[in-house]
Amino acid sequence: MAYQTLLTDVAERIATVTVNRPEKLNALNAQAKIELRECFASLKNDTAVDVVILTGAGEKAFVAGTDIGELRGLDSAAGREFAEGGQSVFDGIENLGKPVIAAVNGYALGGGCELALACHIRLASGNARFGQPEVNLGIIPGYGGTQRLARLIGRGRAMEMILTGVQIDAQEALTAGLVSRVFPLPELMSRARAMAALIVSVGQIGVRMALKAVNMTEEVPLSEGEKLEASLFGLCCGTRDFREGTTAFLEKRKPHFTNS
Repeated sequence: MAYQTLLTDVAERIATVTVNRPEKLNALNAQAKIELRECFASLKNDTAVDVVILTGAGEKAFVAGTDIGELRGLDSAAGREFAEGGQSVFDGIENLGKPVIAAVNGYALGGGCELALACHIRLASGNARFGQPEVNLGIIPGYGGTQRLARLIGRGRAMEMILTGVQIDAQEALTAGLVSRVFPLPELMSRARAMAALIVSVGQIGVRMALKAVNMTEEVPLSEGEKLEASLFGLCCGTRDFREGTTAFLEKRKPHFTNS
């Protein structure tokens, strides 16, 4: 499918989605959010795709926020609807059921930081910068940032970023746990593809069950999370992939998973 604001490519069971508004530092306008929703809904049901890489066009920005021109004129009711619409798009990414790797290649500010937070793994280039600068506009993060950032890096550090609006660089983001790896910009996409390929090579039923279990960690008490984990573990044990994986290990050979 052709999009106005996105570029898409699928190769070797890896989909690459690129926000393509480099003249606007890939800021998310209404069209981009509509297309992100449509694109990820399509990827969810695409049997040719096991992993998604999300990045931004050019070398300056992943996504440098929301198109500010579209914020002007919002009243309370319209503002709530605006936030809920963006949350719905990002929730769809987090709950895709397939791993999504954010390859953050520059600025990830405001809605761009929130977009990265909705992904399951975040890799950054050395020039990446993260921030939730919404207080400078007299508002707060509206696409899940107040919730996901605190869950990821802790309440205190999230409060500092959100209440001051300050940006942090890639190394600070790594130290805080916001990203898991930092690479030189020229290596970022190849490293992201290598990680995606590693995920593709393992049992996809296990991958998807793991995503479901980990995504629930902040929503239920430990005891309920463990019940879910045990249930999903049991489901995995009833699959052909489990039998193949254990047999291959004992036979000292590479497993051939069939996702069944």
